[in-house]
Amino acid sequence: MPATEEAVQLAVAAADAADDVKATDLALLDVSDLLVIVDLFLLASAGSDRQLKAIAERIEERLREQGRRPLRREGTPSAGWVLLDYGDLVCHLFLTEQRGLYALERLWADVPRRDVHTGEVLPSDVGVAVAAAAGHAVPAGSATTSAAPRGGSATA
Repeated sequence: MPATEEAVQLAVAAADAADDVKATDLALLDVSDLLVIVDLFLLASAGSDRQLKAIAERIEERLREQGRRPLRREGTPSAGWVLLDYGDLVCHLFLTEQRGLYALERLWADVPRRDVHTGEVLPSDVGVAVAAAAGHAVPAGSATTSAAPRGGSATA
């Protein structure tokens, strides 16, 4: 079942909030066909633990304006990662080094990607080029897609 329109709008708002504080390498993964409990993953990178904290706080603030609060928050900026669980949207926020370690793009290489600006599903050939430019390993022959980074270059 495709992601709900509400989840997509929430994810776009979260991506916009992350972009406000210069998050890099934003990606929106549509996992709705594989997982029952969540529709979308938002991935974002930060260059420092202070920036990571600011990204998490800005997302929480923006989504609170829409009447949403995280069901669960895990991790800490000092640990290099923060997870904000909104039920239909899970925001995975990482320090650049930690993101490479967890490699969620590789784990979810076969799911559709959505544009972080509009929420539209991207053509499958777009993501392979963007993920490669961002330095993420993408399996050969994979039909992945990825959203272009907002507020920064494709390299982290």
